[in-house]
Amino acid sequence: MSVGPRVLLVAGIVLAGCAREPEIILPDKEPPTAVFETSKGRFVIELDPVRAPETTDFFVRHLKAGFYNGLAFHRVIPQSIVQTGRMTAERLIRRTQAQPFESEADNGLRHRRGTVGLARAAGRPHSGNTQFFVNLVNNEALNHTGKTTDRGWGYTVFGRVIEGMSVVDAIGRVKTEESGSREFWPLDPIVIDTSYMMKIDPPPDSVATESGQ
Repeated sequence: MSVGPRVLLVAGIVLAGCAREPEIILPDKEPPTAVFETSKGRFVIELDPVRAPETTDFFVRHLKAGFYNGLAFHRVIPQSIVQTGRMTAERLIRRTQAQPFESEADNGLRHRRGTVGLARAAGRPHSGNTQFFVNLVNNEALNHTGKTTDRGWGYTVFGRVIEGMSVVDAIGRVKTEESGSREFWPLDPIVIDTSYMMKIDPPPDSVATESGQ
C-alpha cells in the first residue's frame, strides 16, 4: 500500500539554507557522547568535534531533535558495517531539510573497528547528512587518500563506540535479505528506541523533516 509523505516538525535541527557556526568543543573538555538504546541493546558513541566539527554539529543537532528515534538499521553487511539514519522499521524514508556540508574525510581519522563514519552517495563526496555507520572491522578501503577521485575522498570518521560494541556486533550478525533492493535489510528490524546526548546541550533550532516512501 502506498503511503504519502508526512511532515514532522522537530526542534534542534538547523533550517535548510541557514548558515550556523558549529559548536566547537575544545580539546581540554570532555568529548561529547551519544547514547543509542536499540531493540538489541545499548551502545555509546564518543564524538570528535575537534577533528570533525561540522559533522559532529550536524549529527548532534539531529539527535537532540529526536531524528534518529524510531529509525531502523537498514543496512547490515556482515564483517563490514551496520548502518542507520534513513528508514523506519516500516521502510518509510525519513528526510531532513538541512543542507549537506563539506566532507571532513581528510581529518586524519581512519576507519578502524568500532569507529563511526558518515554515509554518503556514491560519486558525491560532499553529500553526507543523517546516515551513519559503525565499522565492524578495520575498513581501510573507506579511508581518505586524496581529493581527485570519489574513492580517494573516502568517508568521514567522526566518532567511535566506547561502550556496547558487543551490541553493535550482535546487530552485525542478524540475518538479512539476500538480494534485490532490500539486500542487507535485517529480516527482523533492529530499531533505535531512543537516543540522547550525555555531555553537551547545543541550542535548539527548528526545521521540518518528512517521512515517506
